[in-house]
Amino acid sequence: MRDSVPISVIAVVLVLFCLLAYEGGFRLGRWWQERTPGEQEGPTGVLIGSMLALLAFLLAITTGMASDRFDTRRGYVIEQANDLRVAYLEAGYLPAPADGQMQELLRQYAPLQVGSSDLAVVDQNIERAADLEAQMWTITQGIARTSSNDVIAEFVSSLSDVTKIKQARLNAAFNVRVPPTILWLLILGTVLSIGMVGFGAGVTQQRSVITAVVLIIALGATILLVLDLDNPFDGLITVSQQPLVEVVHDIQPPQSP
Repeated sequence: MRDSVPISVIAVVLVLFCLLAYEGGFRLGRWWQERTPGEQEGPTGVLIGSMLALLAFLLAITTGMASDRFDTRRGYVIEQANDLRVAYLEAGYLPAPADGQMQELLRQYAPLQVGSSDLAVVDQNIERAADLEAQMWTITQGIARTSSNDVIAEFVSSLSDVTKIKQARLNAAFNVRVPPTILWLLILGTVLSIGMVGFGAGVTQQRSVITAVVLIIALGATILLVLDLDNPFDGLITVSQQPLVEVVHDIQPPQSP
């Protein structure tokens, strides 16, 4: 699982591989120049430019894919907060004692939907939420069998929305991700491009460490941005859970004076 490796570790490994690729490419280029004296950079420069242009195109596409998935997860958080709020309010119109029972279950259910960076906590929350959903549907089915009116029908629809948006959000977090093949192609293409830049420097016998470092930082930062946007459990860019936190606070029972 790619989420098991922290993004910070990936960043360090990527930079090291890029530096090694540049140094290895430079030494190879210098050896090749000594083996074929008088050969100029020629086609090597064209090849390097083409590879960097292709890499930039792939980076742009991948960044767009990761950004779209990030926006989808953010939209699901807002939608889930709205659905929970509506379901809680409509539960108050159910016949007693189902109204109080349902609202209490929703109070326990809502905090479990607040995202966490700890995958163990996420798994526990998923299991607990599934148990609470089963209890809520059991109560709802009992009410629907004994009476039928518009209020109950509206609540059934709201509870269905709560269940569906939770599943959609989990699917977006675990399954709707940038394909690993594209990420590996991006990383390998970056290392190979840096290696070719080093090779070109070796052929011309003109190495610029500053240029190499700047290029590595620019390409590495873009790749890490893609990984950060694509990973819902790690990184500096995270989906704000504030809408769900506000719902958890708002549906708490009033404090007695």
